[in-house]
Amino acid sequence: MSYYPNIEDVTKACKVIGELLVPTPFQKNLGLSERYGANIMLKREDLQIVRSYKIRGAFNKINSLESENLEKGVVCASAGNHAQGVAYSCNLLKINGIIFMPETTPKQKIEQVKMFGKEYIEIVLVGDSFDDANREALKFSLENNRSFIHPFDDPKIIEGQATVGMEILNEYKEEIDYIFIPVGGGGLASGVGSVFKQLSPKTKIVGVEPMGAQSMKLSLENGFVYELKEIDRFVDGAAVKRVGELTFNICKEVLDDVVAVPEGAVCSTILELYNRNAIVVEPAGALSISALPFYANQIVGKNVVCIVSGSNNDIGRTEEIRERSLLYEGLKHYFIIRFPQRSGALLSFVKNILGPKDDITHFCYSKKTNREQGPAVIGVELSNSSDFNSLIKRMDEQNVVYEYINNKQDLFGFLI
Repeated sequence: MSYYPNIEDVTKACKVIGELLVPTPFQKNLGLSERYGANIMLKREDLQIVRSYKIRGAFNKINSLESENLEKGVVCASAGNHAQGVAYSCNLLKINGIIFMPETTPKQKIEQVKMFGKEYIEIVLVGDSFDDANREALKFSLENNRSFIHPFDDPKIIEGQATVGMEILNEYKEEIDYIFIPVGGGGLASGVGSVFKQLSPKTKIVGVEPMGAQSMKLSLENGFVYELKEIDRFVDGAAVKRVGELTFNICKEVLDDVVAVPEGAVCSTILELYNRNAIVVEPAGALSISALPFYANQIVGKNVVCIVSGSNNDIGRTEEIRERSLLYEGLKHYFIIRFPQRSGALLSFVKNILGPKDDITHFCYSKKTNREQGPAVIGVELSNSSDFNSLIKRMDEQNVVYEYINNKQDLFGFLI
């Protein structure tokens, strides 16, 4: 392995970052602890000054540049949080920064970057993913002789992210049995994992990726950096097609496991954290907690740390988050239904098919003209997932002509 962040390097990074930031809270979550019969601690990087841990690596890297490079300005690519860290660093150091972001970046994150960077940064929106923006940023950096601030695959970035691990171990003196770390490009997992391997070698280190973007998991399974052709971009802070070469080499040494979490489970965690704890997290910020059910048996009676990596969520995504959660929990079901051509057919469906706590939350005729002669798309929300079988049984008994579309991805995506 070409590089392994040692404790001396990370300690230096702590001093650099300590001039800018105070340690984020490290808190026990009573609800999660009770549910899993464990001592669940949350490292609240969502309360960081730019609302994610990314400021650590960004500032550590930029601060390490020679003065002549700082004068030329810096370039980066980011889906949002790294951009905010770079923007804030540029503002503090009074240097120019060009920030490339995917066109799919939530508006809220774009506005945050502008706020933190003020007149010192310029935003360029390009491509559909981080990888697209990254290619353009690298090209611009080479053509204009500007320092490129990589979001994860750089020693100084990794050392900066590693300070999260140092803070955890300085704060918590008992032995930590498990730590769950969100994984996108691998910078946080590389840094924190390296610290724990050296200072807390008995701790099981678990990386957590979104199911629709398992770039690190598949890379580790294949033994080389594996580039995904397609990804689900919903967990935008952790959805990358290709992890770093450097981070891959470190993660294969420090991670004990990588868990892929369904996006729907992430949505359920987001809603639960808000409703029960008034904690606002972005999808990537919910990854570590969403992995706990996969380890429910192993963590009983253990000391467990989850890194809550960020809170830059767009309120405009709330309905999508709720919908994905309901689908994952088995509470929302969609059907194409062909009603009998007679008056009162829909009323009969409501009275005879739906349970007392079931609700129609979506209804749309498939035809714009002669609608009564075409099928309708209906969404039914249940109060309990166990009610689904009885709903289907009543539909069959009443000879309802239907097609269930939750499990038909292409048709579902077209109609809903």
